[in-house]
Amino acid sequence: MIWDTLANFPLQQLLAFMAGALVLNFAPGQDVFFASACGIQNGPRAGALAGFGVGLGVVCHVVMATIGLGALVAAHPGALAAIKYAGAAYLLFLAWKSWNAGAITPQTSAASRSWNIIRRGALSNLLNPKPVLFLLAFLPQFTRPEYGPIWQQILGLGLMFTLSGTLVTMGYGVVAGLAGKVIGQRLGVVNRIAAVMFAGLALRLVWK
Repeated sequence: MIWDTLANFPLQQLLAFMAGALVLNFAPGQDVFFASACGIQNGPRAGALAGFGVGLGVVCHVVMATIGLGALVAAHPGALAAIKYAGAAYLLFLAWKSWNAGAITPQTSAASRSWNIIRRGALSNLLNPKPVLFLLAFLPQFTRPEYGPIWQQILGLGLMFTLSGTLVTMGYGVVAGLAGKVIGQRLGVVNRIAAVMFAGLALRLVWK
């Protein structure tokens, strides 16, 4: 049903949408830096899992935009502020944990629970109000009443955007994980680098 609606889009318009989406996906933002920090700290697999978790968070934002809940949240500055500060607090908590963690060995890195990493990625995205505002501003630009139900267009385009963004973010996480191995996990430096990145994300979320 959703794909039938997307099939009504002119190919040129879909290509324009995907081109714009990829440009935005490749531009480093909070999601990319978060996945990179996880990759640096725990290796390529963790970076990929963090990127996947971020993608799950974006899916939730897309669903919210589709059903109108995103617009409701965006209309209340107090709700946006609460989400923003909760997200900053969560990132600072991760920074504190990373800073106080011991040196990571290959064994402990491999034993990192996949679900915990995915959950962190999803939470880092859900506790960021910027995707709510972005999706509400970006997706409707490409919708047209003649293509079908607007909610189906929003959902379909949102899922396309999420898929490309998730793959790009996972790629960043993998590359950062490989870089972390080069730095040398046994030195424990990667924990401090990840902590600084998490803290920087928290400050960026509050002040930008």
